[in-house]
Amino acid sequence: MKKIIFALIVSVSFFTISCRETETKTETREVIREVEVEVETTEERDGILERTAKEVDKEVNKEINEEIDKIGDDNK
Repeated sequence: MKKIIFALIVSVSFFTISCRETETKTETREVIREVEVEVETTEERDGILERTAKEVDKEVNKEINEEIDKIGDDNK
């Protein structure tokens, strides 16, 4: 019985030692790469409120011009 337990302990220790990975030295390098990025810039840097206000102004001006055309020119 002692021989079986001894053989079992020896085989378990052999398998656990043999399965270990050997320690390897690894070298790490830090690579820095500079990249130029072109960004399209628009002429209008307005926010959403300013753009919406411009659209509303265009519509209101269009309606005002239509009403003026309906009334006609009184200076003739």
